[in-house]
Amino acid sequence: MSIGLILFILAAIAVLIGLYGMFKKAGIAPWKALIPLYNTWCMVEKMKLNKIWFFLQLIPIAGQFVTIWINIKFVEFFGRFDLWHHFLTVFFPFIYFPYLGYSKMERFAGEMVVKNYKKGVIREWIDAAVFAIVAATLIRTFIFEAYVIPTPSMEKTLLVNDFLFVSKFAYGPRVPNTPLAMPFMHNTMIGTNAKSYVEWIELPYTRWFARPVKRNDVVVFNFPVNDTLINDPNYGSQTTYYQVIQNQMMLNHISEEEARRRVLLQFGDQIITRPVDKRENFIKRCTAIAGDTLEIKNRVIYINGVAQPFPPEHEFSYMVSTTAPLDPDKLNEIGIQDNIDDRNKNQVTLIGNNLYVISMSDAEKVQLKLFPTVKAIENAPLGDLDRGPVLYPNDPSYNWTVDDFGPVWIPAKGATIPLTPDNVIRYKRCIVTYENNRLEEKNGRYFLNGAPATSYTFKMNYYWMMGDNRHNSLDSRFWGFVPEDHIVGKASIIWFSYNNGIRWGRLFKTIH
Repeated sequence: MSIGLILFILAAIAVLIGLYGMFKKAGIAPWKALIPLYNTWCMVEKMKLNKIWFFLQLIPIAGQFVTIWINIKFVEFFGRFDLWHHFLTVFFPFIYFPYLGYSKMERFAGEMVVKNYKKGVIREWIDAAVFAIVAATLIRTFIFEAYVIPTPSMEKTLLVNDFLFVSKFAYGPRVPNTPLAMPFMHNTMIGTNAKSYVEWIELPYTRWFARPVKRNDVVVFNFPVNDTLINDPNYGSQTTYYQVIQNQMMLNHISEEEARRRVLLQFGDQIITRPVDKRENFIKRCTAIAGDTLEIKNRVIYINGVAQPFPPEHEFSYMVSTTAPLDPDKLNEIGIQDNIDDRNKNQVTLIGNNLYVISMSDAEKVQLKLFPTVKAIENAPLGDLDRGPVLYPNDPSYNWTVDDFGPVWIPAKGATIPLTPDNVIRYKRCIVTYENNRLEEKNGRYFLNGAPATSYTFKMNYYWMMGDNRHNSLDSRFWGFVPEDHIVGKASIIWFSYNNGIRWGRLFKTIH
């Protein structure tokens, strides 16, 4: 049991003890305070509130805030109306309730005190602001969230500066692992590298009304290998901590342990860890679900041996040779962006005399062929960053490429695999990092949490995510599987989009 969970249980017990004393002062049989839900029924009765408030607590998610409101009203019956009293009720009830229940200075004031109290104008505004923040946080956490596309990894399905609504209900709303956090800030305080959350209480993975991700859904998820990162703008999610380790191993021909030691010496306190819900948000298409076997052959994805169609709008990289330089304005007219000032808005790279690598969709490729200066369009050759140990499972014995990858089986909850050297290479991160086990190899035998083991049974479902811009996407081909507890929601609609002006044709476009 984690320290956070133990503290949470102790805090819950302290709240009940406090309510026991408060009920006694209010003239309610104090034992009733110790029964969850029944205690709020007793509060509603004592305060003569409409009984509907009790039943509203039963609504998933929103009901928790109704319970908080009932607690605040009960505190007011003790004559405590100031904002800081309400603050203590919401955030520190495990301290404040015992104080109200057992301090000789506090008494149950009753209904007349509440009726005679009038709020000032400033207090009304403060209460309205607090309510708005709580309501917005509730919606953002459990119902839907706005998300902006920062990179071209999903082009042409999604473009840089598309603003999306992401449905949290599509796969079931997820309870935050770190509930104590600044509103509207993901993992850092604005303008700083300081954390926007605290880990005093860290809750286990819980998802209400859970539904599985479907194949081909466009999904927002927490970046799995962001569990450890180098907290520097030049690294972070762009160059992951694990990529730096891998580069050290390859360049210096050293062990993983030695590479970790060198990276620690180089970056020191910049190496930090993050809980699941505070890892960076990524967006990709789910190409394989739990239990699938995925293989890529000559750019075509095969699921369980069946070739899959490409996404309706997708891009690959091509080598384009011409007789004269390409006109950027002409390229922009057919949808190919040539913007050397912004790599996220540029599809064109000049690599030689009238020789280009261009990332483009099938429709753009057809139109480019009609240019009189275009001699040939061929598949772009792969570089060192598109093959071998750079790709998952980051082992030199695998010579996969981004265009010819696998086969690889996607772990499913309840499925069991034998612990063989090959399976350990492929699934060790799932077993150790995502499912919190200790896996060791001694003299050719495997030990799981200290006990001999010949097999492992997965605790979660996993997914395989890839960008529609297949040669410009940091996706599962590089870092592997996405566990179900990292799933944030489904991208549903584009509500706004701009690029040197509003893209009117993309407004309120459904995402497929």
